[in-house]
Amino acid sequence: MRRVMVRYTVRPDQAEANEARVREVYDELDRTRPDGLRYATFRLDDGVSFVHVASVETQDGHNPLSGVQAFQRFTETIGERSDERPVTVVLHEVGSYRFLDGAGVA
Repeated sequence: MRRVMVRYTVRPDQAEANEARVREVYDELDRTRPDGLRYATFRLDDGVSFVHVASVETQDGHNPLSGVQAFQRFTETIGERSDERPVTVVLHEVGSYRFLDGAGVA
């Protein structure tokens, strides 16, 4: 299992366009439902910073996002929208409570 976080900042005039591109990714994920992936995107309070968190849970370590066409389009054009280029970090879990396990809230 591999967990990563990506953080970046877009230009103010590109924040809505970036969010629309992100939503296209989720629309395709909802249609194709790839196995071995947990994925979330957050827009921060400043309105222009975004954080993506992915948990890749495939046997061979292959990231299912790489096969999502909307994600490919999103990443191809991220530089055109960005003020701060994406920074990717690998996350090493120390602990969590119902964060990425898919459990519902009681």
